[in-house]
Amino acid sequence: MNFTIDWLSFFLIEQPEEEDGVKKVKMTRYLSHDEYQKSELRDFLDGEFARIAKRKVELNPKSEGTPTKLGQFIVEPGHPLDSNPNYALLGRLLAAETSGESKDPCQDLIQSYLRTSQVRGGVMIIVRTRLELLDERYVFILKCDFEQKTAVITDEKSLIANVQMAINAKNMKSLMYPYMIESGMNDPYHVKIHQFSHARYFEEFLRFIEYPQTVTQIVSEEVISLARQHIEYAYPEETEERLREEEAIELMAASPKRELAEKWEHETVMEAMQIITDRQPEVELKFKLDHMQIRTLLADYGTSLHIAKVNGRYLVLLEGEQLQFERGVSPVEFVKPKALTDLVREIEARSYAVPEVATARATEEDERPPWE
Repeated sequence: MNFTIDWLSFFLIEQPEEEDGVKKVKMTRYLSHDEYQKSELRDFLDGEFARIAKRKVELNPKSEGTPTKLGQFIVEPGHPLDSNPNYALLGRLLAAETSGESKDPCQDLIQSYLRTSQVRGGVMIIVRTRLELLDERYVFILKCDFEQKTAVITDEKSLIANVQMAINAKNMKSLMYPYMIESGMNDPYHVKIHQFSHARYFEEFLRFIEYPQTVTQIVSEEVISLARQHIEYAYPEETEERLREEEAIELMAASPKRELAEKWEHETVMEAMQIITDRQPEVELKFKLDHMQIRTLLADYGTSLHIAKVNGRYLVLLEGEQLQFERGVSPVEFVKPKALTDLVREIEARSYAVPEVATARATEEDERPPWE
C-alpha cells in the first residue's frame, strides 16, 4: 500500500514557558510533491501513511482508553452532511490540488486546533495523498508532541547536548479521512483517529465529530434497562419497595465498583445474558473475588463459569477441559484434582468450623479476669 504525496503543510506550534500562555504558530512551511520528495520529512514519515491506513479499528471499541477510534460527523435531522463544519473543512482539504490551494483550509484547521483546551506544543502536519494505482484521495492530519529531556551525543568534551524541540513518530497522533474500510472502499461519513494518550484534546479540536459508545457503555445501559423492566414486572404498583429498588439501580449505574446484588435467580440472569451476547458476542466479564481477579467472556457464565454460595462465602467454579500454566513453575502443577463432591464437603466443613473457633475464643476471653 503506497501513497503519493500531493502536498504537505508543516506547522511548528510554540510551547510558552507559562502554563497558561497562549500557544501560537512559530513556523509554517507548504511543500509541493517535488519539494516533499527532496525534504528530510520524507524519511521521517516514510511508511507512516500505510501504517495508519492499516491500523485496525472497531465501530464500538472495547473500552474508553482504546487508542484508535472511528469518529462520525454530527448531522442535525433534516440537514445534509455538508452542513457539518468539520466535514466541509476536510472536504476543502481533500479538494485542494496544490500546496497554494491548501493554505486557506490548512490555516482554518490549525486555528481550530489552537483554540482547543490543553493543546500542547509540537508539530502539526497536514497532508493530501493519493493511493497509487487506484488514485483515491486521502487527508492525513498528524501531530507530534515535543519530547521531554531529549539529548544527543555531540563530542568528547560536552558528551551530550540538550535538544529543545525533538519529535518522533512513535507516539504520533493521527487522523485519516475518509475512513478506508479496505483498499478501494471508502466511508465518507467517518474519520479514523488515533492517539495514545489519556488527554483527549486531539479528539476535541474537531468539535462536530462524535465517537460511538464503547462496548462497556452499551452493555451497562442494556443491563440497567433490563433491571428496570424486571422491577416494573415485579412491582407493578408504585410502592415504597419499588422506589427503593429503582434507587438501588440508579446507584448501581453510577457506582464504579459494585458488590454482588443477589436479586435475580439464575434463570433470569441467563435470559438477560442471552439478550446481550446475541448483540455483542465478545463482551467481557471481569470481577474480583477478594484479592483474586477473574476475567472471561460473559457468554461463559452458566456453562464454563458458575457462582455459588456456601455458608455466607462465595464460590466461583471455572470449568474446562485443559488447564495450562505459564512461566514460573509451582507445586500446584503436580496436583491430582479432588472430586467436586469432596471439595464442596471440605468447604462446607471449613465454613462451619470458623464460627466455632470464634465462639471458643470469645468464651476464653470472657473467662479471663478483668486485669488480664
